[in-house]
Amino acid sequence: MKRKRFWHNIKFKYKLTIVNESTLEEVVGLHVSKLNGLSVLLAVCVVLFVIVALIVSFTPLRNYLPGYMNSEVRKQIVDNALLADSLHRLLDRQNLYIMNIQDIIRGEVKPDSVRSIDSLTVQRSEALMERTQNEERFRKEFEEQEKYNLAAVKGRTGVADAIFYRPVRGMLTHDFNPDDRHFGVDIAAGADESILATLDGTVIFSGYTADAGHVIALQHGSNLVSVYKHCGSLLKELGDKVAAGEVIALVGRPDGTTGGPHLHFELWHRGQVLNPAQFIVF
Repeated sequence: MKRKRFWHNIKFKYKLTIVNESTLEEVVGLHVSKLNGLSVLLAVCVVLFVIVALIVSFTPLRNYLPGYMNSEVRKQIVDNALLADSLHRLLDRQNLYIMNIQDIIRGEVKPDSVRSIDSLTVQRSEALMERTQNEERFRKEFEEQEKYNLAAVKGRTGVADAIFYRPVRGMLTHDFNPDDRHFGVDIAAGADESILATLDGTVIFSGYTADAGHVIALQHGSNLVSVYKHCGSLLKELGDKVAAGEVIALVGRPDGTTGGPHLHFELWHRGQVLNPAQFIVF
């Protein structure tokens, strides 16, 4: 019943009449329904869509739409960019050429030493790239100051591009302090938390010590050594090859101390201790 009522309502025709106000004579009479109105609206939308599609397909307007640029326009853009770059280089060379002529006129360049104007242009370009005395003096002073700076060792050890894994998830509780003979960092973590190898390497020590409990040490490339102390249990043995991020031990409680479970982590290079916080974000 409701369905029939709906179709009856949408098909019901209304009469649209235009009447002459003076004579009350009917000028135009049009019978329409809601279905007719929807049909006309749909037809108009289809016509507009077809017109827009034809404009986009057969007029240059498509070149302004993303993804519709044709190969000819793209080639023209690339050629224009290359031409602009060539003109820029030519302009720079022309400016150097004019400066060379001015130097010859002022007598700053001896005419007998000039083979060609182009040779002077090359010489001027090379002269602009030379280091000044102030720059050379500053570089020597800076290198001398950084000679014993541990922060600069990262660039000298060849590990600038290495990606260090964080050895354990936890909070940093004790910073690196070689003056206090604390040659690493302490990271508080849950008991039996996994300890990961910070880089690819080989186990060079795996055992128990009286002062640091279970300890494991790895030899890496670039003469780097990482040391993991206060472990609860060791999962690798001497000579084992390990990959970066591989589990090598578990966190334990230090023997003879009241501190909670934590890992003491050290980094060494050629017998010189490094601050792990300069290489790893804890």
